[in-house]
Amino acid sequence: MTALRDLLDLVRAPAALSVPGDVIAGAAAGGTLGRSTVGLACSSVCLYWAGMAANDWADRHLDAVERPERPIPSGRMSANAALGTAAALTVAGLVVAGLAGGRRALAVAVPLAGAVWAYDMAAKGTAAGPLTMALCRGLDVLLGAAPGCSAVAALPSALTIAAHTYLLTALSHGEVSGTDPRLPAATLAGTVVLTAATVRGRAGAAQSALAGWYAVQFGLPQARAVADPSAAPVREAVTAGIVSLPALQGALAARGGAPRVALALAAAIPLARRLVRKISAT
Repeated sequence: MTALRDLLDLVRAPAALSVPGDVIAGAAAGGTLGRSTVGLACSSVCLYWAGMAANDWADRHLDAVERPERPIPSGRMSANAALGTAAALTVAGLVVAGLAGGRRALAVAVPLAGAVWAYDMAAKGTAAGPLTMALCRGLDVLLGAAPGCSAVAALPSALTIAAHTYLLTALSHGEVSGTDPRLPAATLAGTVVLTAATVRGRAGAAQSALAGWYAVQFGLPQARAVADPSAAPVREAVTAGIVSLPALQGALAARGGAPRVALALAAAIPLARRLVRKISAT
């Protein structure tokens, strides 16, 4: 019987704190913040966890060499159980999306689920990997705006989160064996550009503060990885990129006119930091 701790390890449970903010940022930009946003955020978490479980199933042979402590290679969970978990969470995510946002939400959730599985089963480790993962996160933002047919209004926020995800996924390629310092240098430069774009125009106090917090949280570990591009500093930077995402999402929510919600999103960051010390987010 699979223990709860093993299941939490499989789906990288703490990383899910970075997920609801996608939907909230999209809803704020599209003017659709409301009851449906809560359901769509739950759908997003289910699909994210499904992707993590499918990832471990697809990587089980590689993990036996590179990450033997993960649930499948360590023997704490069978490959079939992991695959079944991924399938069940995918179905749950689609059902919840349909209940919360109807056909419009399903029109986004279905391709989102497809992109998640495509990344795990085919795109990961290829040149298409970062783009596919960026597509997943971009669609996740658009899911928040789906009930009001406000995809156009939410598109800038979707592109911002997609760009962050592209940088993070590209950087993650060096978290096992290390990388050339040019990679974290390039992602750091991208982070600076992304931060500047997030506070463009007449930014409010919450928007500017959260964007700056995001830049510091993600930027400093990347700078350390430039100085020492071995596996441990790169992995630290990748974790920071996951944990800092609610600050970026919060900045976008504030830009969409929801500063209080934005601050609530950012409040999840200290909790996420504590949790990733116990359960890996990568």
